Amino acid sequence: MLELKKVDKSFGGIRAVSNCTLGTKGYRITGLIGPNGSGKTTLFNLMTGFLPLDKGEIYFKGERIDAYLPHHIAECGMARTFQLARIFPKMTVLENMLLAPPLQTGEKLCSLWLKRNKIREDEKTNLLKASALIEIVGLSHLKDQFAANLSYGQQKLLELARILMAEPEMILLDEPTAGINPSLIRKMMELILKMKDNGKVFFIIEHNMDVVIELCDWVFVLDNGEKIAEGKPKEIQNNPKVIEAYLGV
Repeated sequence: MLELKKVDKSFGGIRAVSNCTLGTKGYRITGLIGPNGSGKTTLFNLMTGFLPLDKGEIYFKGERIDAYLPHHIAECGMARTFQLARIFPKMTVLENMLLAPPLQTGEKLCSLWLKRNKIREDEKTNLLKASALIEIVGLSHLKDQFAANLSYGQQKLLELARILMAEPEMILLDEPTAGINPSLIRKMMELILKMKDNGKVFFIIEHNMDVVIELCDWVFVLDNGEKIAEGKPKEIQNNPKVIEAYLGV
């Protein structure tokens, strides 16, 4: 579904991503690991249009997307989260969810007069869908709370639920379990596995190796912007290059 060919990105004289070639190969959950500063988030930013490439090509579902803006890539069916949860703090949980569906009829000014019935139908459908997803992630009791009042882990759950409102085909998660307590880590993992069973495809940056081993079907390893290894999680865990670069021993 996703393929990168010889991707390069530099910042001044620093090579953040170097000649990176990889593909998700039809796996449902692909992991991306590596030490801090290895280029993982930069690679996600390149995939999703938040940074331009210096060299290389990126394809999604066979379509070249490396010249697309982020919203165009989202419209193609690829969405992402961020290292730090990005929510609308002064809106409620439910309002955050209702912002997410793309191409809503009510977004066009003329539709307010010409398509009122369609707007009402869409709003009813979106409300039911948002309520269902909020319940799935365990935030129903907080749906009328401002998002700023949620714990950090709850904000990450909200961010994931909001992405699901847009029904992307691939979801990129940047450190989904970082900074949250063990019970919410387990909740996040269960949600990802449930969505995998429902046909969703994930590409995950993660430092917690227990999470990587349990969730991922295939793992790529970056070090200094270069892909140094790929394989099944257990293989990666015992790879000497990974032990040296990622574990620092």
